[in-house]
Amino acid sequence: MNKEKILTKLGKKVIYQIYPKSFYDSDGDGIGDIRGIIEKIDYLISLHIDMIWFNPFFISPQNDNGYDIADYYNIDPLFGTMADFEELVSKLRVNHIGVMLDMVFNHCSTSHPWFQKALAGNEKYQKYFYIRPAKKDGTLPTNWKSKFGGPAWAKFGNTDKFYLHLYDPTQADLDWHNPDVRKEAANIINFWRKKGVTGFRFDVFNVIGKSEILTDSNGDEKDEKKLYTDTPVVHKYLHELNRASFGQDSEVITVGEMSSTTIANSIEYTNPNNQELSMVFTFHHLKVDYKNGDKWQTIPPDFSKLKNLLFTWQEQLDEGNGWNALFWNNHDQPRALSRFCNTRKYRTQGAQMLATAIQLLRGTPFIYQGEEIGMIDPDYSSIDEYVDIESKNAYHILQKKGFSAHDAFLAVKQKSRDNSRTPMQWTDDKYAGFSTQKPWLTSTNQYTINVAAELKHGEIFKFYQNLITLRKNEPLISDGHIKALLREDKHVFAYSRYLDDSELIVLTNFYDEPASLELPSQYLQCPGTVLLSNYQRILKELPSSITLKPYEALVFKFN
Repeated sequence: MNKEKILTKLGKKVIYQIYPKSFYDSDGDGIGDIRGIIEKIDYLISLHIDMIWFNPFFISPQNDNGYDIADYYNIDPLFGTMADFEELVSKLRVNHIGVMLDMVFNHCSTSHPWFQKALAGNEKYQKYFYIRPAKKDGTLPTNWKSKFGGPAWAKFGNTDKFYLHLYDPTQADLDWHNPDVRKEAANIINFWRKKGVTGFRFDVFNVIGKSEILTDSNGDEKDEKKLYTDTPVVHKYLHELNRASFGQDSEVITVGEMSSTTIANSIEYTNPNNQELSMVFTFHHLKVDYKNGDKWQTIPPDFSKLKNLLFTWQEQLDEGNGWNALFWNNHDQPRALSRFCNTRKYRTQGAQMLATAIQLLRGTPFIYQGEEIGMIDPDYSSIDEYVDIESKNAYHILQKKGFSAHDAFLAVKQKSRDNSRTPMQWTDDKYAGFSTQKPWLTSTNQYTINVAAELKHGEIFKFYQNLITLRKNEPLISDGHIKALLREDKHVFAYSRYLDDSELIVLTNFYDEPASLELPSQYLQCPGTVLLSNYQRILKELPSSITLKPYEALVFKFN
């Protein structure tokens, strides 16, 4: 398949993300499961999606909500059985919906047999991990910090050595320099391909390229990341994995989670000629409310920075034949609607505007469960209501840095990963129609926001259906190039999608007040059609100036 056909295929796809633990509980234990997903297939079909990305439901101690995998080949009984999974794949396939699984290959659980065999002294499996002695002065092998707080090294059993964990101490980093580790990864992918899986998402994949000889950082967090992020060998390993597994099937779709990556590397990861990945998740646009790059020190979103980041990435990936995954939300991010919009007054319009702004860009849109009904962050009042290990660690670390308990809690409340992990809100029942028992994580706003109410008289779900239909039917969106418009405007995010002699423009107001703008002269008095409007605006041509209503989204195609 040539690169144009590959990108066209990707441009028409829309992928829905399910966090299984929080989607639907079929057996009343307070935890979502595979049979619960099966029961909701009709709902998923109605959204017109093409594929579902499932967060991990492999066997795991659940120290990091399933991203600490102890067995890559089996379903955790917490979520069901292999028979349940096979039934899910079969029923989705009949309805032309593919399955994307989450592959966590930077690290595995310390409960995994590989690590347990290493602890028992098996030299073969000790080479699967970064196991190092202390420095001559007795300090840790390097001064690296874990992304979850504290040092990135932990004692290796009863020995005098340490193992590397860039994340939780129960997540031991795998050494990809070892060809046996790379073969294990390919074998795992091929096992699930035989089960009918046609999509793979690779967790934190661009940090697998650590050096064989690990050295101290200078203490600066950004410089430290460069020691193990986006190194050249990542491309070599990705290409090798592609050829040994998923690249053998042209229908398979892959996406790499690439934290702190660069545009140049992302083009290299996703240019079809390189045979690495279909697309990448990048997060720069979701750090525009970080103070000095610190997630836990929050500031109002910097709209100008957001625009410039999105435009720069979009235009340069277009020029380099790279491909973006488009998203506002996932299981690691607070709800974008709470983050960027005034949800008290304009929840519906804000949800529609955000969806329009991101989904009509060049790339493949991802919709996170609940986004399509306008779910917002929970309103917790105590740190005890949170489950996420990163959030709890941050709460204590912030206080050690001098934050009051109150301010530390407010930071967690704004940025916790649990904000997006609350159960899917199906009804206005006590447990949100998610379970008959108290869920593993509490919902707080299901009384006003839920699927039943949205399908009955809401406007967000229908808007998502229209957006998805537009992408599938309009080549300008699936195949077109992109050009930034109104770069200096302080309120409006606007861009053009163009292909051959056709063009449309997207106008979105990111604020809860009217925004007046002057359109570029080439668009004036050009006849056309409104393809989408969340205020039912009707225009046959664009005026020289226009005032967008609060959170208005307008898509206009020229005849």
